[in-house]
Amino acid sequence: MNRINRHLIVFVALTMVAVGIVGCGKSSAPKATAEKGLKKLAVQLNWFAEAEHGGVYQAAVDGTYEQAGFDVEIRPGGRSAPIAAEVVLGRADFAITNADDVVLFRAAGSDIVALMAAMQDHPRCILVRADSPMKSWEGLKGMTLQRQEGQGFVEFLRARGVLDGVQEVPYHGSVSNLVTDPNIAIQAYSFAEPFLAKEAGVEVQTWMVSDLGWNPYSSVLVTRGDLIRSDPELVDAFVKATQKGWRNYITDPTLGNKSVLAANQHGMTSEALQFGSKALVELAKPSELPIEQVGLMTMDRWKALVEQMVEIKLIEPGKVKPEDCFTDRFIGTAGSTSPSAAQ
Repeated sequence: MNRINRHLIVFVALTMVAVGIVGCGKSSAPKATAEKGLKKLAVQLNWFAEAEHGGVYQAAVDGTYEQAGFDVEIRPGGRSAPIAAEVVLGRADFAITNADDVVLFRAAGSDIVALMAAMQDHPRCILVRADSPMKSWEGLKGMTLQRQEGQGFVEFLRARGVLDGVQEVPYHGSVSNLVTDPNIAIQAYSFAEPFLAKEAGVEVQTWMVSDLGWNPYSSVLVTRGDLIRSDPELVDAFVKATQKGWRNYITDPTLGNKSVLAANQHGMTSEALQFGSKALVELAKPSELPIEQVGLMTMDRWKALVEQMVEIKLIEPGKVKPEDCFTDRFIGTAGSTSPSAAQ
């Protein structure tokens, strides 16, 4: 899967100039929404609707958002979804992205703040055929890796020497070359491409990049800093509803998957979605994390990520403070009314 790359930051920075020019008005809520007294909100996704967004779709379809007082529009993204621009300009109230993207957004001057992280462990992996010569990370040498240039994990692997002797070529979102060639490796998400490869009749090896130390939070709910400052009650209610949506999705993804499948117009199958929603449970709720605490974030993790991104030269030293990247003031456990605060 392709996700936002750092070259988009240039676009974000330029778009921010338009804040004083482009209006942030929104259309009036539909009559039904107004009659129910619901607040209309928009959530921008960083990719086409998939299992990694399941908790948001679950909350929308099972009544969780409505019970919290919201009528939520979920907007699927794509290869270059302008997450920061949509949120900063007020065209979206919230968005889903990855923690390393939050750091890049802030380095570019966007006041984007993480509110909760649905996945504690990142699904990024390198996928190879079972009969490929790669039997360890060192075995990637001599192979061809299809990857999206500019991604944080690529720079991390390069800095660690993992890509020494590896031929790097663009990745175009398909497992087809891997299926036909044991010397091909591709970037992947552990709950998606492995299924597609197996569906094509090929057994695969999944090498998790997190095992090497690159493990940003994934499926991170974000908003703009001024919304937190101007309407903390709204943000609090939305975060808690989204947390509940994720808990419900992890427990039983049936309703959420139906909604995701209806929203995905890019070849998603029910079987692939079922595989994905099952595989991501371990990423969203590691064995040591109670389901009531799904979504939690820690300062240690954000500090480590910022330090790594400085080390691999994705951001300049001192450009981003970990404490500015996130807040845990709205994150609560089930039944909690007084979450801790990082800001």
